[in-house]
Parts: sequence; C-alpha cells; structure tokens
Amino acid sequence: MKNNDYRPLIHCITNPISMMQCANTVLGLGARPIMAEHPLEVKEITATADALLLNLGNISDSRMEAMGIALSEAKRKDIPIVIDVVGAACSELRRNFFAELMEKRAGRGLCVVKGNYSEIMALQDEKYRAEGVDAKAGITKEAATEAALELSVRYNAIILATGASDVVTDAVRTEYVNNGCPELSMITGTGCMLGAAVATFLSVNRTMDAVTDACALMGIAGEIAAEKKDTGSGTFLVRLLDAISLMTDEMLQERRK
Repeated sequence: MKNNDYRPLIHCITNPISMMQCANTVLGLGARPIMAEHPLEVKEITATADALLLNLGNISDSRMEAMGIALSEAKRKDIPIVIDVVGAACSELRRNFFAELMEKRAGRGLCVVKGNYSEIMALQDEKYRAEGVDAKAGITKEAATEAALELSVRYNAIILATGASDVVTDAVRTEYVNNGCPELSMITGTGCMLGAAVATFLSVNRTMDAVTDACALMGIAGEIAAEKKDTGSGTFLVRLLDAISLMTDEMLQERRK
C-alpha cells in the first residue's frame, strides 16, 4: 500500500471541521497532503498535485471560487478529481454549485462524485430533500444504486454512494463494499476522511478499483478501531487513524467484504 519511493501530493480543498483528519488520512496512507484554498494560489498548487479533492462541507465564497479554479486546472492537467457533495441534500446552494462544477468539467477526465445515500439521491432527483448532512434512514441499497447509475451516465463519472453498503459504479460495473461499523457515524469527519482516501488511492491507480479499495480500507480501519470495547469517541478517532496508517495490502484483502 505504501511506497517510500513515491509519495503523491494530494491537494485537498476541504472544510475546516475535518481538515486535520483528512490530512492525517493522506499521511497515514503514505502520501503528502496540501490543504491550500486561497483563490490566488490554488491553480499553481493544483498543477503540481497527483489528485484533487473538493469537499463541499462548510463552503464559503472564497472556497467556492478556489474550487472552480482548481477543477479547471485539474481538468487541463488530467489530474483525478474527487468531489464530495457534503450537504447537497439540504442545501440548494451546494446543489447549484455542484452543477456549476460539473458544467465546468464538461464530462472530461477522471472524476469521482462521492456522497451519502441522501446526497446522491438529491443530485439525481431535484425534488429530493433531507435535513442536515446525514442520510435519511430507510433508503435501500437498490434505490441508491439506481440514483448512482443515472448520475454516472449523466456526468461520465464514477459515483460513490456511502451507506451501510457502499455503492460504487461507473455505469458499466457496480460494486458493493460492506465493511464498517456504527462507530464511524458517531464522530465527525469520517466521510470526509474517506474522500481523502479515495483521492489518495486514485493518485496511484486511476480505476474504479481504487474507489472500492478506499471504501474497504476505511471500513476495515473502523472495525479494527472499534474492537476494543473501552473505546469512547475520542479514543476511537485516534485508533481509527492508527488503523489507517498500519493497514497493509494483506489486511485489506483478507478483511474486505
């Protein structure tokens, strides 16, 4: 998994709520994070990166401007892009901004659109709404898959819909990843960490398999972190970061579901 001779640079324009966790996820996987978000520097920094993560959580005017500039440069340089549509189910601003980003991208280059079941369904159905950044209860894997497939065709992108069973599709092939634990939803930022992991994996493997590997990694790391029953939410986060940094290819393949 880690290669000391190659440490890709992952440019993350993400929200300040989970910035530390995302940076440490990238570091734990053996890559190098940079979290630049000033509109006057993101073009230069994106041009040197091996993957770009755009996270729509806690967006601001400045961050939105920076994301548009970074996406255009990533498209020009053929750099893989991950767009994490945090809060798209509860915010018209974020849905409209996502549409602007995809119009700017124009279906070109490798792109992963990531969101929970509700966020993906809100992008697919303009009438769908949810409260906050969590997915509604009761959404089936089949419903999430249908929405993901339609979006994959619409945007020529890989779609990742996260839930009890993560759905990954490029409209030709659909995979389900079933690793994870309830504790992953009890601390903030684990979904953002997955987005950072996806970008990191894509920097070395530009296929859909990189997305499923990242999902399995986060789920397995959560399972390992939750194995000790004395784990509170703070300790769980520390153990989760430990598990990510100590993960091996053998562990990933042995425990993936």
